[in-house]
Amino acid sequence: MPKAISSDFKRGDLAVYPSHGVGVIEGIECRSMSGEDDQAYYIMRILGSDATIMVPIKNASTVGLRKIMEKSMIPKVYSILKERKDELFSTQTWNRRYREYTEKIKTGCAMEVASVLRDLYILKHDKELSFGEKRMLDTAKNLLVKELSVAKKIKEEKIEEELDRIMRD
Repeated sequence: MPKAISSDFKRGDLAVYPSHGVGVIEGIECRSMSGEDDQAYYIMRILGSDATIMVPIKNASTVGLRKIMEKSMIPKVYSILKERKDELFSTQTWNRRYREYTEKIKTGCAMEVASVLRDLYILKHDKELSFGEKRMLDTAKNLLVKELSVAKKIKEEKIEEELDRIMRD
């Protein structure tokens, strides 16, 4: 059992885990896994789902576990959503875009997720999205809605309305 656990999060804290979204740290536990010595883990329940994940504390920053975005970042996220570029997709095949967007979502960075949402939303109005792209659009939107909702302390429905309005303009 580790003598002292140094961690950035404590029980009850909200955090963002890339590709899963916002969750609450329900505890910190020491466990022995796969024959390794005891390690400290964050036990994190993902909001809006039944998923609970264990994140090794020593790898938390490596896997991208981070605090909820500061309110000062919200305007930057919205400005990314409002950007419009003409030559976004002219030369990329759908599978190349899909790989690129997957990597952006895996970073867990709200600005990267916002750029994926924006690009796929724009593309959706130009051509039919592949099944994978449709799922990715939904994933990006859900990740952003949850985090913005927590950061702004308002209901997810209100955030969805805001994002839909921004994307239509």
